[in-house]
Amino acid sequence: MTEIERKFLLKNTDFLKEKTGKRITQGYLTTDKERTVRVRIKGEKAFLTIKGKSNDSGLSRYEWEKEIDLEEAQQLLLLCLPGVIDKTRYEIPIETHTWEIDIFHGENNGLTLAEIELQSETESFSKPEWIDKEVTGDKRYYNSYISEKPFCEW
Repeated sequence: MTEIERKFLLKNTDFLKEKTGKRITQGYLTTDKERTVRVRIKGEKAFLTIKGKSNDSGLSRYEWEKEIDLEEAQQLLLLCLPGVIDKTRYEIPIETHTWEIDIFHGENNGLTLAEIELQSETESFSKPEWIDKEVTGDKRYYNSYISEKPFCEW
């Protein structure tokens, strides 16, 4: 399946005060330029995800994901490269889309990103008032990048 997503920085997170997020822990088994292999625990569920290289615009890339046993994911995290990511994700529905807001913790504390998945690269969507600069295609904001070069080192 092809994943099409756009990423943005946020002006503020005031709109999240009354919302509940889910804690996510994720690590990378490989961050090769052609593909990443990720293990993620989100709440009580776990996933193994393989993502291909992004296209030139950074909007699209192949993604394969499978739910796996939580205990297996915890074991796989022990095999991951250094730099396991810790974040809280909030899902905010707006019109026909759901914005995913990630508040990072640990070495990436202070980084907050919003993502929206689309059906096509040209699909239109409404930008909420809290959306700031677009960072789609900027590799510094890829989770695989910040697992190696955390936000606190920028």
